[in-house]
Amino acid sequence: MKILRITAQGLPLFKENLDICFYAQQRVCEEDKDSLYRLTDNYYLHSACAFIGINASGKTSVLKVISLAMNIVKNEPINHVEAKSILGGTKKATIRTYFYDKRSYICCLETVIVAKKAKTEECVYTILSESLWEKPIATIRSKKYLTDFTGMKPVEQRNSDEAYLSDDVSFIIAHNKKANDSVEIFSLLSYTNVNVLPFTEDIPLEVIAFLDSTIEKLCFEKTEGKTFIHLKFKDEEEIILNNAADLEQYLSSGTIKGIITFSMVKEVLRSGGYLLVDEIENHFNKEIVTTLMRFFMDSRLNKDGGTLIFTTHYPELLDEYDRNDGICIVRNRNGIIAENLSYILKRNDIKKSDAYQSGFLEGTTPAYEAYIRLKKSLAASIH
Repeated sequence: MKILRITAQGLPLFKENLDICFYAQQRVCEEDKDSLYRLTDNYYLHSACAFIGINASGKTSVLKVISLAMNIVKNEPINHVEAKSILGGTKKATIRTYFYDKRSYICCLETVIVAKKAKTEECVYTILSESLWEKPIATIRSKKYLTDFTGMKPVEQRNSDEAYLSDDVSFIIAHNKKANDSVEIFSLLSYTNVNVLPFTEDIPLEVIAFLDSTIEKLCFEKTEGKTFIHLKFKDEEEIILNNAADLEQYLSSGTIKGIITFSMVKEVLRSGGYLLVDEIENHFNKEIVTTLMRFFMDSRLNKDGGTLIFTTHYPELLDEYDRNDGICIVRNRNGIIAENLSYILKRNDIKKSDAYQSGFLEGTTPAYEAYIRLKKSLAASIH
């Protein structure tokens, strides 16, 4: 299963409807094909999707919507999904997820979600209604109509027959079983500021050497129900720990996050799934981040169409892209707005980092007035 597009309306934090495309909207040249994933002869998907914006612009919120939509399609109960917080007690939210399945069909799942207050004052979410549309990709005349279901009737709708289903689980579960299809999601949303290495039986030496060349050995061992961590630096005695949190005393946050991230990268590239990373540059230098991006943007390595979806503050990372349509600019103007860069910047040959930092794109640099106020406040407190 490949996600093509996600739209959402009725979310409290967003100024207008959110609309995120994961397929190439601009014309695909021969030289572009090495960095994209070929869905069929005429349609390509982005292998690395960037969401960039200044502080508090809403990048994490956009990532949460994507995570929630993907988990709905994966049949996860909404109330068990960490990203449900983005619903914010909404009166009614509508999420549409467009995807390509194993039968070579383009499908659209519309899920309408409502909130109810529980006794604990927490919100409990239920699915009010659901509809599924589908069409064979072979019948689509052009990219313009790829996710257009105008005038088509749903092939399925949620009804009382789904009584056996929990009211926060999508009825898409039946479709997925029938098509023997699913979506694999690996999320680092909860690891943005927490770096505790989870138990893993296999940490490739190549990953360790790439992140920290002084480490000779790092592995986990389970004995009689207890977990031990073996850590050895070159020309040093081996250290044995029984708590993964203690690794922080010996390894940098970047090394720990790197091991977690690159272990997930291997699984995503193998399964053709999705890796969601918030603030990709957090604890990493630019070289590690660009290496990560290039792994996904190498069609010879990424043969199954694994997709990296990330947020960043770093405009320099945009220059890794030859195209504009794999980048979204996120702004907060009395509500979050996410806009594809190809709608704002028509030419691919303009240096993206320069356009971003110059303020040409609007809302991508801290306001000058805010800067002056901050400077005056600092001056007053110092002198």
